[in-house]
Amino acid sequence: MTLTASYERCRRLHARYGRSYYLATRLLPQWKRRHVHALYGFARYADEIVDSFTMTADRTRALDALAARVEAGLSGAKTDDPVLPAFLHTVHSFGIGHDDIGAFLTSMRADLSVTRYATYDDLLGYMAGSAAAIGTMMLPVLEPVPGAEQEAREPARQLGLAFQLTNFLRDVGEDFARGRVYLPMEDLDKFGVEPGALGADRTERAVRELLAFEAGRARIHYRAAAGGIRLLTASSRPCVRAAVDLYGGILDEIERRDFDVLAGRVRVPGRRKAAVFARHLLASAEAGRAERRVRVELP
Repeated sequence: MTLTASYERCRRLHARYGRSYYLATRLLPQWKRRHVHALYGFARYADEIVDSFTMTADRTRALDALAARVEAGLSGAKTDDPVLPAFLHTVHSFGIGHDDIGAFLTSMRADLSVTRYATYDDLLGYMAGSAAAIGTMMLPVLEPVPGAEQEAREPARQLGLAFQLTNFLRDVGEDFARGRVYLPMEDLDKFGVEPGALGADRTERAVRELLAFEAGRARIHYRAAAGGIRLLTASSRPCVRAAVDLYGGILDEIERRDFDVLAGRVRVPGRRKAAVFARHLLASAEAGRAERRVRVELP
């Protein structure tokens, strides 16, 4: 597996499974895109081990094998894995923290045995690895402005949490089919929701009220992340703003349906996606031109 082929494999994984964020990455300078694809591709690769409906192999063994290949690769060992060459190249190129990688894999391992979370704090512990760590891994690629590297970390974490909680709301039925409930059990009790109601054919009123409550939490994370966009280099801001608009659009669609997420997968209409992309395209082009001028002028 050549490095170029590995990056292409990651790009295809991103295009297939992360359509909203993939669209947003088209607003990045071309040199940044492949690194975002590599990080997403790795995350999806691991996620597929624990979430695939079709995988029949021993998931624990497969995830342990992936973790071992990652550890060896971080130490400089060669790998013939189809995704890891691009991921490891990106990690080394941007000095991405190994602790974030370990936290992510720990959360993926939790998915093999943990099916319920008692409190929101417990869920946040899981999302610290599965989502917040992805945000901080992306951060060096998206480039904080000089001097803002530490300040930008918490908004990046918050955006990861907001995106994942949005996915949890949209995918309640799919997650239940996998045997998992990502909404805190204390919240189900608060709204009088039995876990089995999350796998029903119709969305009961109590479930809708529960989802509305969790959507409010997601909005809090989005607001906590908003100030971080100004801390990124100008050429990355249109991408992140578009991603926020698109994922926020999923929440908008869930609310427009009165939180009826069990009747069918909630999607942002194509015309809205196109409008979001077009709205940020001019800023992306202007920032890209400015960045190219600066890079040419550097000694």
